[in-house]
Amino acid sequence: MKDKWLMIGVGATFLAFFLMIVSMMMLSRNSSRNKGLLSQIPTSVEAPAAPVTQNYDLYKTIVGDDGRQMIEIPSGPFKMGSNDGDSDEAPEHQVFLHTYYMDKYEVTQSEYDRFVRATKKGKPFVPVFDEDPSKILKPEYAAMGMSWFDAAAYCQWAGKRLPTEAEWEKAGKGEGTRKYPWGNNIGPQYANLEGDEDGYKYLAPPGKFEAGRSPYGLYDMAGNVAEWVADTYSDKYYAKSPYRDPNGPEEGQNRVIRGGSWRESLHGARVSKRFQAKIWRTDATIGFRCARDG
Repeated sequence: MKDKWLMIGVGATFLAFFLMIVSMMMLSRNSSRNKGLLSQIPTSVEAPAAPVTQNYDLYKTIVGDDGRQMIEIPSGPFKMGSNDGDSDEAPEHQVFLHTYYMDKYEVTQSEYDRFVRATKKGKPFVPVFDEDPSKILKPEYAAMGMSWFDAAAYCQWAGKRLPTEAEWEKAGKGEGTRKYPWGNNIGPQYANLEGDEDGYKYLAPPGKFEAGRSPYGLYDMAGNVAEWVADTYSDKYYAKSPYRDPNGPEEGQNRVIRGGSWRESLHGARVSKRFQAKIWRTDATIGFRCARDG
């Protein structure tokens, strides 16, 4: 009987030893597998790929009578307005425009001063600015402080004209439905808007935001200075706008301003956003660029 229990004890001991060996082998195998998996986990995060730079050489460039570059905007249809914006941006509708040219950059203060000296017109007047005016009065900064009449007079002196509202919007957004001139992304690298995260608290020299160019290569179609256009303003005009080359309503008290400014939010920087002001208004946020028939 004693021999029987002795044999059982020996067998149990041997079985326990065998199970311990098997367990150790499995733990060793799992440890090796985990090391393999860990080796596949990257130790550092890769930087995002650089954005693809658009080739703007597709669009013809000319020099206007004032010596400033203009970009050809080819004829064709585009979607104007927005059904997701403010009420005066609706309805979104198709518009066809013939070929025209738009200034590549906003007019600068030094360029506007040349016009003032040549025509003996008065200099721009900025009635309200909270800081020292010298902070926004620099030759390389975008011109501002001129009325609609003054902006139109400059364009005429340069052998050009103010763009229509439709021309401005197509030059800013192209034929697609992008929210901003550069696309739908947001960030301080795209435009000079409110705040100083973009590197400029107030005005900036035109052409500093490479990433914010429009589909045709125009700079600062959002931010920096808002821009006078030719059209009289009406909040109901889009519902009856003609399909080809609309020029805006024939009657109205205010003129349209486009593009937002250095004081504007992202909502105001949308390419379909519409502003309005009295023809005689002058402001530190309003400038312009010119257009010309194709």
